[in-house]
Amino acid sequence: MLTINVDLVQNLIKEQFPEWSNLEIKAVKNGGHDNRTFHLGENMSVRLPSGEGYVSQVEKEHTWLPVLAKQLSLPISKPLAKGEPNKDYPFPWSVYKWLEGETVTHENIVDKNQFAKDLGGFLVELQSIDASGGPYGGLHNYYRGCPLTEFKFNEWTLSSLETLGNSVDREKCLEIWNRAKSTEWMKEPVWIHGDVAPGNLLVTNGRLSAVIDFGVMAVGDPAADLAMAWTFFDDKSRDVFLNSIGLDEDTIDRARGWALWKALTTCVWEPEGSEAIKQAKNVIDVLVNE
Repeated sequence: MLTINVDLVQNLIKEQFPEWSNLEIKAVKNGGHDNRTFHLGENMSVRLPSGEGYVSQVEKEHTWLPVLAKQLSLPISKPLAKGEPNKDYPFPWSVYKWLEGETVTHENIVDKNQFAKDLGGFLVELQSIDASGGPYGGLHNYYRGCPLTEFKFNEWTLSSLETLGNSVDREKCLEIWNRAKSTEWMKEPVWIHGDVAPGNLLVTNGRLSAVIDFGVMAVGDPAADLAMAWTFFDDKSRDVFLNSIGLDEDTIDRARGWALWKALTTCVWEPEGSEAIKQAKNVIDVLVNE
């Protein structure tokens, strides 16, 4: 098993970027699963893929984030340098500019409706950027941006419903799911972040101030980026968020499908009684009672 810790990062920096070897290195709290993240001094961070399946994210971010950043009004992750594998660590890795801000919570935003509008505006900007040559959704980003009929989404959803039995409204869940997978994005592919979730959204003084972790970005169907409408917002702010993006009802239905798939599989795969399951069950309740 690959051990990724402060000592490893110190050795990598000393070997490949000696100009930064005097800077303090500290693990970031909740530093991620796909990548392990560390503070490098006050103004930088180091991100290392935790396994081979996440290696493609490194090159993708170094290639496309500078392109996207020029056309977005909010700061996004900014790669500063790319590290190489060595005898102790087998994958490429990255140094990024540290972006200030707190991970968004329900408590640290001033106005949830304003936050919803700001996030919707960011996604509109992202979707408006020329997607020519961008990476289509697929294995590299767990099929975000692809139809819900691809990969194992249908299999996992139906299996989760079977496992959960009467603990969820199976009939209503199936109605939401079947509607979601009955349509496809018929327009030109657009840029998607791929993981629009509180952990990747930073706020300063109660307002959205930066968006980070574009490792599963792609071009394709934007529906997956809308799932936060049900996983974070309440009824009013959900409407503000979706209306600010202005996509069609079919896309919103597919977004419901993404939110439902994630919630159902979380209920089955996460440890019983965990906070993740409590949150997932709440999402299911919101969807079936909408």
